[in-house]
Amino acid sequence: MKNKKKVAFFGIKYFPSRGGTSRVAENMILNLVDEYDITIYCYKNKDASKHIKGVKVVQLPEIKMGNLGVFTYYFLCYLHIRFFAKYDIVHAHKIDSFYFLKGLSKNANVIATAHEAPYKRDKWGKLAKAFFKVNERRFLDFNGIKTAISKPLCDFYRERDGVDVQFIPNGINILEKGSLSENNKFWPVGLELSTPFVLFAARRIMGTKGLHTMLSAYKKLNYKGHIFIAGELDNFPSYMNKIKELSVGLNVHFLGFVNPLPVLLELVEKCNYFVFPSETEGMSIMLLEVATTGKPILASDIPENTQVFDDDNVLFFQNKNVEDLAKKIEWAEKNMESFSALGKSAKEKVASFYTWDRVVLEYKKLYDTM
Repeated sequence: MKNKKKVAFFGIKYFPSRGGTSRVAENMILNLVDEYDITIYCYKNKDASKHIKGVKVVQLPEIKMGNLGVFTYYFLCYLHIRFFAKYDIVHAHKIDSFYFLKGLSKNANVIATAHEAPYKRDKWGKLAKAFFKVNERRFLDFNGIKTAISKPLCDFYRERDGVDVQFIPNGINILEKGSLSENNKFWPVGLELSTPFVLFAARRIMGTKGLHTMLSAYKKLNYKGHIFIAGELDNFPSYMNKIKELSVGLNVHFLGFVNPLPVLLELVEKCNYFVFPSETEGMSIMLLEVATTGKPILASDIPENTQVFDDDNVLFFQNKNVEDLAKKIEWAEKNMESFSALGKSAKEKVASFYTWDRVVLEYKKLYDTM
Protein backbone atom coordinates (compact mmCIF):
# COMPACT_ATOMS: atom_id res chain seq x y z
CA MET A 1 0.00 0.00 0.00
CA LYS A 2 1.39 3.39 -1.04
CA ASN A 3 2.31 5.71 1.83
CA LYS A 4 0.04 8.72 2.07
CA LYS A 5 1.59 12.14 1.62
CA LYS A 6 1.81 14.02 4.91
CA VAL A 7 -0.01 17.37 4.69
CA ALA A 8 -0.08 20.05 7.39
CA PHE A 9 -2.72 22.81 7.48
CA PHE A 10 -1.15 26.06 8.74
CA GLY A 11 -2.84 29.43 9.32
CA ILE A 12 -6.06 28.01 10.83
CA LYS A 13 -7.12 28.97 14.34
CA TYR A 14 -10.37 27.13 15.02
CA PHE A 15 -10.98 23.39 14.78
CA PRO A 16 -13.88 22.61 14.99
CA SER A 17 -14.64 25.52 12.71
CA ARG A 18 -16.26 28.77 13.76
CA GLY A 19 -16.84 29.91 10.19
CA GLY A 20 -14.77 31.75 7.59
CA THR A 21 -11.36 30.34 6.71
CA SER A 22 -11.54 27.61 9.34
CA ARG A 23 -14.79 26.37 7.72
CA VAL A 24 -13.07 26.26 4.33
CA ALA A 25 -10.16 24.26 5.75
CA GLU A 26 -12.49 21.89 7.61
CA ASN A 27 -14.50 21.19 4.46
CA MET A 28 -11.32 20.57 2.48
CA ILE A 29 -10.04 18.17 5.11
CA LEU A 30 -13.28 16.20 5.12
CA ASN A 31 -12.74 15.55 1.42
CA LEU A 32 -8.98 14.89 1.62
CA VAL A 33 -8.53 12.83 4.79
CA ASP A 34 -9.01 9.45 3.09
CA GLU A 35 -6.16 10.08 0.63
CA TYR A 36 -3.67 12.10 2.68
CA ASP A 37 -2.15 11.94 6.16
CA ILE A 38 -3.43 15.29 7.48
CA THR A 39 -2.34 17.33 10.49
CA ILE A 40 -3.99 20.62 11.40
CA TYR A 41 -2.58 23.34 13.68
CA CYS A 42 -5.21 25.08 15.80
CA TYR A 43 -6.06 26.71 19.11
CA LYS A 44 -6.56 24.37 22.05
CA ASN A 45 -10.07 22.93 22.04
CA LYS A 46 -11.38 19.92 23.95
CA ASP A 47 -13.19 18.68 20.82
CA ALA A 48 -10.33 19.15 18.34
CA SER A 49 -8.60 15.77 18.59
CA LYS A 50 -11.76 13.79 17.90
CA HIS A 51 -13.49 16.21 15.54
CA ILE A 52 -12.64 14.45 12.25
CA LYS A 53 -11.56 10.81 12.34
CA GLY A 54 -8.06 10.25 10.99
CA VAL A 55 -6.90 13.87 11.37
CA LYS A 56 -3.94 14.58 13.65
CA VAL A 57 -4.12 17.80 15.64
CA VAL A 58 -1.39 20.02 17.05
CA GLN A 59 -3.01 22.36 19.57
CA LEU A 60 -1.40 25.56 20.77
CA PRO A 61 -2.66 28.17 23.22
CA GLU A 62 -4.80 31.11 22.17
CA ILE A 63 -2.85 34.12 23.41
CA LYS A 64 -5.18 36.96 24.37
CA MET A 65 -3.00 39.84 23.18
CA GLY A 66 -4.89 41.05 20.11
CA ASN A 67 -2.92 41.08 16.85
CA LEU A 68 0.33 40.31 18.67
CA GLY A 69 -1.26 37.22 20.20
CA VAL A 70 -2.35 35.92 16.78
CA PHE A 71 1.13 36.55 15.33
CA THR A 72 2.70 34.73 18.30
CA TYR A 73 0.36 31.78 17.73
CA TYR A 74 1.39 31.56 14.05
CA PHE A 75 5.04 31.85 15.08
CA LEU A 76 4.69 28.90 17.49
CA CYS A 77 2.98 26.87 14.75
CA TYR A 78 5.83 27.75 12.40
CA LEU A 79 8.49 26.70 14.92
CA HIS A 80 6.80 23.32 15.41
CA ILE A 81 6.56 22.69 11.65
CA ARG A 82 10.07 23.94 10.96
CA PHE A 83 11.97 22.15 13.72
CA PHE A 84 9.81 19.42 15.31
CA ALA A 85 7.78 17.87 12.48
CA LYS A 86 8.23 16.44 9.01
CA TYR A 87 5.64 16.97 6.26
CA ASP A 88 5.63 16.50 2.51
CA ILE A 89 3.31 19.48 2.03
CA VAL A 90 2.35 22.49 4.14
CA HIS A 91 -0.87 24.16 3.03
CA ALA A 92 -0.78 27.72 4.38
CA HIS A 93 -4.03 29.67 4.60
CA LYS A 94 -4.75 33.40 4.95
CA ILE A 95 -2.49 36.35 4.25
CA ASP A 96 -2.42 36.85 8.05
CA SER A 97 -0.01 33.90 8.33
CA PHE A 98 2.09 34.40 5.18
CA TYR A 99 5.01 36.09 6.95
CA PHE A 100 6.41 32.56 7.44
CA LEU A 101 6.11 31.22 3.88
CA LYS A 102 9.83 31.33 3.07
CA GLY A 103 10.79 29.56 6.29
CA LEU A 104 8.15 26.88 5.83
CA SER A 105 9.44 26.12 2.34
CA LYS A 106 12.88 25.18 3.66
CA ASN A 107 11.82 21.66 4.61
CA ALA A 108 8.47 21.09 2.86
CA ASN A 109 6.64 21.84 -0.35
CA VAL A 110 4.33 24.78 0.36
CA ILE A 111 1.04 25.82 -1.21
CA ALA A 112 -0.33 29.19 -0.09
CA THR A 113 -4.03 30.07 -0.40
CA ALA A 114 -5.15 33.69 -0.04
CA HIS A 115 -8.73 34.10 1.17
CA GLU A 116 -9.01 37.90 0.90
CA ALA A 117 -7.04 41.13 1.24
CA PRO A 118 -7.60 41.61 5.01
CA TYR A 119 -6.38 45.22 5.06
CA LYS A 120 -9.69 46.15 3.39
CA ARG A 121 -11.50 45.24 6.62
CA ASP A 122 -12.34 48.09 8.98
CA LYS A 123 -11.62 45.98 12.08
CA TRP A 124 -7.85 46.39 11.69
CA GLY A 125 -5.73 49.36 12.80
CA LYS A 126 -2.99 51.03 10.73
CA LEU A 127 -0.20 48.83 12.10
CA ALA A 128 -2.08 45.59 11.39
CA LYS A 129 -2.98 46.73 7.87
CA ALA A 130 0.66 47.59 7.19
CA PHE A 131 1.69 44.13 8.42
CA PHE A 132 -0.87 42.46 6.14
CA LYS A 133 0.57 44.34 3.18
CA VAL A 134 4.05 43.06 4.10
CA ASN A 135 2.62 39.52 4.22
CA GLU A 136 0.86 40.04 0.90
CA ARG A 137 4.17 41.03 -0.69
CA ARG A 138 5.78 37.88 0.74
CA PHE A 139 2.95 35.89 -0.84
CA LEU A 140 3.34 37.56 -4.24
CA ASP A 141 7.14 37.10 -4.18
CA PHE A 142 6.86 33.47 -3.02
CA ASN A 143 8.06 31.02 -5.67
CA GLY A 144 5.86 28.14 -4.52
CA ILE A 145 2.27 27.43 -5.57
CA LYS A 146 -0.08 30.38 -5.01
CA THR A 147 -3.87 30.11 -5.10
CA ALA A 148 -6.79 32.32 -4.07
CA ILE A 149 -10.47 31.64 -3.47
CA SER A 150 -11.48 34.95 -5.09
CA LYS A 151 -11.33 35.48 -8.85
CA PRO A 152 -11.43 39.29 -8.47
CA LEU A 153 -8.41 39.02 -6.15
CA CYS A 154 -6.54 36.91 -8.72
CA ASP A 155 -7.39 39.48 -11.40
CA PHE A 156 -6.21 42.29 -9.10
CA TYR A 157 -2.82 40.65 -8.49
CA ARG A 158 -2.35 40.02 -12.21
CA GLU A 159 -3.22 43.60 -13.17
CA ARG A 160 -1.44 45.41 -10.33
CA ASP A 161 1.58 43.17 -9.78
CA GLY A 162 1.88 41.04 -12.90
CA VAL A 163 1.67 37.92 -10.70
CA ASP A 164 -0.42 34.90 -11.68
CA VAL A 165 -2.33 33.38 -8.79
CA GLN A 166 -4.44 30.31 -9.53
CA PHE A 167 -8.14 30.71 -8.81
CA ILE A 168 -9.74 27.78 -6.97
CA PRO A 169 -13.20 28.64 -5.63
CA ASN A 170 -14.67 27.86 -2.25
CA GLY A 171 -17.11 25.02 -1.93
CA ILE A 172 -19.56 23.55 0.53
CA ASN A 173 -20.45 20.14 1.88
CA ILE A 174 -24.19 19.49 1.89
CA LEU A 175 -24.96 19.03 5.59
CA GLU A 176 -27.78 17.45 7.51
CA LYS A 177 -30.25 19.80 9.15
CA GLY A 178 -29.96 20.77 12.79
CA SER A 179 -32.52 19.61 15.33
CA LEU A 180 -35.47 21.83 16.13
CA SER A 181 -34.62 21.76 19.83
CA GLU A 182 -31.10 23.12 19.15
CA ASN A 183 -32.56 25.81 16.93
CA ASN A 184 -35.02 26.93 19.57
CA LYS A 185 -32.30 27.89 22.05
CA PHE A 186 -31.45 30.84 19.77
CA TRP A 187 -35.08 31.82 19.25
CA PRO A 188 -36.06 35.19 20.82
CA VAL A 189 -37.84 34.73 24.15
CA GLY A 190 -41.57 35.36 23.98
CA LEU A 191 -41.78 35.25 20.17
CA GLU A 192 -44.06 32.67 18.59
CA LEU A 193 -42.14 29.98 16.70
CA SER A 194 -44.33 30.61 13.65
CA THR A 195 -43.34 34.31 13.47
CA PRO A 196 -41.99 35.27 10.01
CA PHE A 197 -38.64 37.05 9.90
CA VAL A 198 -35.76 38.12 7.68
CA LEU A 199 -32.23 37.05 8.61
CA PHE A 200 -28.74 38.51 8.64
CA ALA A 201 -25.83 36.33 9.81
CA ALA A 202 -22.08 36.70 10.18
CA ARG A 203 -19.49 35.26 12.51
CA ARG A 204 -18.39 38.70 13.73
CA ILE A 205 -20.55 41.78 13.29
CA MET A 206 -18.32 44.58 11.97
CA GLY A 207 -18.68 47.58 9.68
CA THR A 208 -17.66 45.86 6.45
CA LYS A 209 -20.44 43.29 6.90
CA GLY A 210 -22.84 46.11 5.97
CA LEU A 211 -25.45 45.62 8.71
CA HIS A 212 -25.79 49.41 9.12
CA THR A 213 -26.78 49.69 5.44
CA MET A 214 -29.37 46.95 5.87
CA LEU A 215 -30.95 48.46 9.00
CA SER A 216 -30.94 51.94 7.46
CA ALA A 217 -32.88 50.59 4.48
CA TYR A 218 -35.48 48.86 6.67
CA LYS A 219 -35.79 52.02 8.76
CA LYS A 220 -36.36 54.07 5.63
CA LEU A 221 -39.25 51.73 4.79
CA ASN A 222 -40.65 51.91 8.35
CA TYR A 223 -40.53 48.12 8.28
CA LYS A 224 -42.85 46.39 10.76
CA GLY A 225 -41.67 42.79 10.35
CA HIS A 226 -39.11 40.97 12.49
CA ILE A 227 -35.38 41.10 11.74
CA PHE A 228 -33.05 38.45 13.22
CA ILE A 229 -29.34 39.28 13.57
CA ALA A 230 -26.99 36.31 14.13
CA GLY A 231 -23.33 36.95 14.99
CA GLU A 232 -20.87 37.81 17.75
CA LEU A 233 -21.84 41.13 19.32
CA ASP A 234 -18.88 42.04 21.54
CA ASN A 235 -15.94 42.54 19.16
CA PHE A 236 -16.53 46.15 18.10
CA PRO A 237 -18.40 48.10 20.82
CA SER A 238 -18.54 51.45 18.99
CA TYR A 239 -20.01 49.82 15.89
CA MET A 240 -22.53 47.89 17.96
CA ASN A 241 -23.64 51.14 19.58
CA LYS A 242 -24.34 52.47 16.08
CA ILE A 243 -26.27 49.29 15.21
CA LYS A 244 -28.38 49.50 18.36
CA GLU A 245 -29.22 53.13 17.60
CA LEU A 246 -30.33 52.14 14.09
CA SER A 247 -32.41 49.32 15.59
CA VAL A 248 -34.62 51.70 17.56
CA GLY A 249 -38.11 51.59 16.04
CA LEU A 250 -37.48 48.25 14.28
CA ASN A 251 -38.28 44.75 15.54
CA VAL A 252 -34.64 43.64 15.70
CA HIS A 253 -33.61 40.52 17.64
CA PHE A 254 -29.93 39.89 18.38
CA LEU A 255 -29.31 36.12 18.58
CA GLY A 256 -25.57 36.05 19.20
CA PHE A 257 -23.27 33.65 17.33
CA VAL A 258 -25.39 30.75 16.03
CA ASN A 259 -23.40 27.53 15.95
CA PRO A 260 -22.96 24.73 14.82
CA LEU A 261 -23.59 25.27 11.13
CA PRO A 262 -26.57 22.87 10.77
CA VAL A 263 -28.41 24.90 13.42
CA LEU A 264 -27.74 28.13 11.54
CA LEU A 265 -28.96 26.58 8.30
CA GLU A 266 -32.11 25.38 10.04
CA LEU A 267 -32.70 29.00 11.02
CA VAL A 268 -32.10 30.08 7.41
CA GLU A 269 -34.72 27.58 6.26
CA LYS A 270 -37.28 29.16 8.62
CA CYS A 271 -36.68 32.75 7.44
CA ASN A 272 -38.55 34.56 4.65
CA TYR A 273 -35.28 35.54 2.99
CA PHE A 274 -31.61 36.17 3.79
CA VAL A 275 -29.91 39.57 3.51
CA PHE A 276 -26.16 39.68 2.75
CA PRO A 277 -25.06 43.37 2.61
CA SER A 278 -21.30 42.75 2.96
CA GLU A 279 -19.03 45.47 1.54
CA THR A 280 -15.98 43.27 0.96
CA GLU A 281 -15.37 39.50 0.93
CA GLY A 282 -12.98 36.88 -0.35
CA MET A 283 -15.47 34.35 -1.64
CA SER A 284 -18.12 34.05 1.03
CA ILE A 285 -18.62 30.54 2.36
CA MET A 286 -21.67 31.88 4.20
CA LEU A 287 -23.30 32.89 0.91
CA LEU A 288 -22.74 29.41 -0.53
CA GLU A 289 -24.05 27.72 2.59
CA VAL A 290 -27.20 29.84 2.67
CA ALA A 291 -27.83 29.11 -1.01
CA THR A 292 -27.93 25.36 -0.28
CA THR A 293 -31.22 25.90 1.59
CA GLY A 294 -32.97 27.33 -1.48
CA LYS A 295 -34.05 30.43 0.44
CA PRO A 296 -33.98 33.66 -1.61
CA ILE A 297 -31.01 35.95 -1.05
CA LEU A 298 -30.73 39.74 -1.25
CA ALA A 299 -27.02 40.61 -1.56
CA SER A 300 -24.63 43.44 -2.31
CA ASP A 301 -23.28 43.53 -5.86
CA ILE A 302 -19.59 43.34 -4.91
CA PRO A 303 -17.47 41.43 -7.48
CA GLU A 304 -16.84 38.60 -5.01
CA ASN A 305 -20.60 37.91 -4.96
CA THR A 306 -21.27 38.40 -8.66
CA GLN A 307 -18.37 36.05 -9.57
CA VAL A 308 -20.50 33.23 -8.11
CA PHE A 309 -24.11 34.21 -8.76
CA ASP A 310 -25.92 36.29 -11.37
CA ASP A 311 -29.28 38.04 -11.56
CA ASP A 312 -31.00 34.70 -12.19
CA ASN A 313 -29.84 33.42 -8.78
CA VAL A 314 -29.70 36.37 -6.39
CA LEU A 315 -31.41 39.75 -6.05
CA PHE A 316 -28.53 42.24 -5.99
CA PHE A 317 -28.47 45.81 -4.70
CA GLN A 318 -25.79 48.44 -5.22
CA ASN A 319 -23.13 48.05 -2.54
CA LYS A 320 -23.49 50.54 0.38
CA ASN A 321 -26.54 52.16 -1.29
CA VAL A 322 -29.39 52.46 1.24
CA GLU A 323 -31.84 53.83 -1.35
CA ASP A 324 -31.26 50.96 -3.77
CA LEU A 325 -31.46 48.36 -1.02
CA ALA A 326 -34.76 49.82 0.18
CA LYS A 327 -36.17 49.55 -3.34
CA LYS A 328 -35.03 45.93 -3.63
CA ILE A 329 -36.57 45.08 -0.23
CA GLU A 330 -39.88 46.57 -1.38
CA TRP A 331 -39.76 44.53 -4.60
CA ALA A 332 -38.90 41.33 -2.70
CA GLU A 333 -41.72 41.79 -0.21
CA LYS A 334 -44.26 42.39 -3.01
CA ASN A 335 -42.98 39.66 -5.36
CA MET A 336 -42.18 36.72 -3.08
CA GLU A 337 -43.02 34.10 -5.71
CA SER A 338 -40.49 35.51 -8.21
CA PHE A 339 -37.97 36.16 -5.43
CA SER A 340 -38.31 32.58 -4.18
CA ALA A 341 -37.60 31.28 -7.68
CA LEU A 342 -34.19 32.98 -7.52
CA GLY A 343 -33.42 31.05 -4.32
CA LYS A 344 -34.18 27.73 -6.02
CA SER A 345 -31.92 28.71 -8.93
CA ALA A 346 -29.05 29.61 -6.55
CA LYS A 347 -29.41 26.24 -4.84
CA GLU A 348 -29.13 24.43 -8.17
CA LYS A 349 -26.02 26.42 -9.13
CA VAL A 350 -24.22 25.58 -5.88
CA ALA A 351 -25.10 21.90 -6.21
CA SER A 352 -23.80 21.88 -9.79
CA PHE A 353 -20.55 23.82 -9.41
CA TYR A 354 -19.55 24.54 -5.80
CA THR A 355 -19.56 21.31 -3.80
CA TRP A 356 -16.25 20.29 -2.25
CA ASP A 357 -16.19 16.88 -3.92
CA ARG A 358 -15.67 18.84 -7.18
CA VAL A 359 -13.57 21.74 -5.91
CA VAL A 360 -11.12 19.59 -3.96
CA LEU A 361 -10.02 17.85 -7.17
CA GLU A 362 -8.10 21.03 -8.06
CA TYR A 363 -6.15 20.87 -4.80
CA LYS A 364 -5.49 17.15 -5.28
CA LYS A 365 -3.90 17.90 -8.66
CA LEU A 366 -1.56 20.40 -6.98
CA TYR A 367 -0.74 18.09 -4.05
CA ASP A 368 0.01 15.18 -6.34
CA THR A 369 2.41 17.16 -8.55
CA MET A 370 4.38 18.68 -5.64
